[in-house]
Amino acid sequence: MSETILDMKDIVKSYRMGDEDQVVLKGVNLVVHKGEFISILGPSGSGKSTMMNIIGCLDTPTSGTYLLGGRNITDQSQKQLARIRSKEIGFIFQSFQLLPRLSARENVELPLIYAHVPPQERKIRAEEMLKKVGLEEKMNHRPNQLSGGQQQRVAIARALANNPTILLADEPTGALDQKTGKQVMNLFKELNQEGNTIIMITHDINIAKYANRIVNILDGNLFEGDVNYA
Repeated sequence: MSETILDMKDIVKSYRMGDEDQVVLKGVNLVVHKGEFISILGPSGSGKSTMMNIIGCLDTPTSGTYLLGGRNITDQSQKQLARIRSKEIGFIFQSFQLLPRLSARENVELPLIYAHVPPQERKIRAEEMLKKVGLEEKMNHRPNQLSGGQQQRVAIARALANNPTILLADEPTGALDQKTGKQVMNLFKELNQEGNTIIMITHDINIAKYANRIVNILDGNLFEGDVNYA
């Protein structure tokens, strides 16, 4: 069995709403191994955004244990969590989250700046990542000079820049047309075949099927299998 990258045990997340606790995740268990491509599939309100926030160390569970690369995330300070996010998680968002005044290459360099990578190495690595996603001709273009699919490729290159433990994609085709969405998902499959571990959050069964494994979330409960929520 390949190395365990992520291990969640009995994860509960609740929020105080007035006089009551609203439980969003109800004792979730999930193990992800190095090199897996998994989809977390669920409808709106299922708990998948909360799940993504905990996986991405943007939030911490109310109870339970979350090990990422063998490190207990639930014991970390906010400063330590920020460092883990920077080095371990490559985020890919539905809305791309590119800075409009920066070129494609400068956008990809951003996480490398936060990681204190020297300028020349940043430039070289950013160019390598843009070549990997097929945008070597667009390195100096700003986001408004790029199509939606090209912007998402820049976002993927940025997520890859720090060689993260996990690529964490939140509805990565949500802002794209069907044809462009397929191109982006084929890129994800290529990246997975190269050894990248990918966790993708989606509500779309057709997108989820690009992964090698589907985990369903419904009413805060996680279970394996292929279910259509439409």
